Amino acid sequence: MSQVTEYSEKVMDHFSNPRNVGQIEDASGVGTVGNAKCGDIMRMYLDIDDDQIVRDAKFKTFGCGAAIATSSMATELVKGKSVTEALKVTNKAVMEALDGLPPIKVHCSLLAEQAIHAALWDWAEKNGVTIEGLDPPVNDIDETEEFYKTPG
Repeated sequence: MSQVTEYSEKVMDHFSNPRNVGQIEDASGVGTVGNAKCGDIMRMYLDIDDDQIVRDAKFKTFGCGAAIATSSMATELVKGKSVTEALKVTNKAVMEALDGLPPIKVHCSLLAEQAIHAALWDWAEKNGVTIEGLDPPVNDIDETEEFYKTPG
């Protein structure tokens, strides 16, 4: 017996009509994260200008509808933001922008957050920049990791 999962209209819209799908040639930063347990893989591409503003963001995601929707929303949330502001786009912000996710799909929003962080890390490494509060990326995110614990 399968579990029925209810998705908001925004999740369904971003799944059916994802924004910013694709890749950016010569991207400023590229981050790839995955969850071996569920099989989702996200790759985020960022185009960051000399003023440290995210000019463009694109993604390629292999995963479920929620993974595609969270990737799509994450790219929308970081476009036009400074590097520092983009770092503050959390999984909670992604979920709120999508009007929520079922508890079993929360890990998708965490992958989106970590994909942003991994792309920012890649950009910072290439440019010799330190972004305050940015930790090295984790390539395989698992539900047992601290990322999946709900903030108290």
